[in-house]
Amino acid sequence: MEKPTRLVEFETMLIGRHSHLSNPRTRSAGGRLDRSAYVLLCRIEMEGPLSIGQLSEAFGLDTSTLNRQTAAMLKAGVVERIPDPEGGIARKFSITEEGRRRLEADRAAHVHGLERVLSDWTPDEVAAFAAYLRRFNSDIERLEGRPWPRPGAHENTGPAHKNTGPAHENTER
Repeated sequence: MEKPTRLVEFETMLIGRHSHLSNPRTRSAGGRLDRSAYVLLCRIEMEGPLSIGQLSEAFGLDTSTLNRQTAAMLKAGVVERIPDPEGGIARKFSITEEGRRRLEADRAAHVHGLERVLSDWTPDEVAAFAAYLRRFNSDIERLEGRPWPRPGAHENTGPAHKNTGPAHENTER
């Protein structure tokens, strides 16, 4: 029997068009971060200050792309360049207080939007869904050779796949 991967493709395509549900604020007046800034800030938050080279390795992007993205983030005041805390020669990008504020505001808006969508789901259903998403993302990361750091790596594994670890720690409705 063929796997229903066409159904997965269709549903993942649809996920992208629903982004307005999780964050309806505009980008003006210090509002919503653009997608690349949000993802880069999340990675820097998880790992600490990172150089362009480290970001390039983490995301599989060329340095010119990252230079454009980080230049926009510097201009927006959400990151700053600092000397390498470990004494290396490359300067690193660190999140500013404004960056932390905006990242947390966007994250709260995303969580609120998801809570609206998942309001009729039980906590177990949300946890199972999170575990399947984690497995899906982890398998992509494994194939690309670029694992993403995750919070709560010490927690119990989720129901979807015992070898991939827990669902995201915020699985309550």
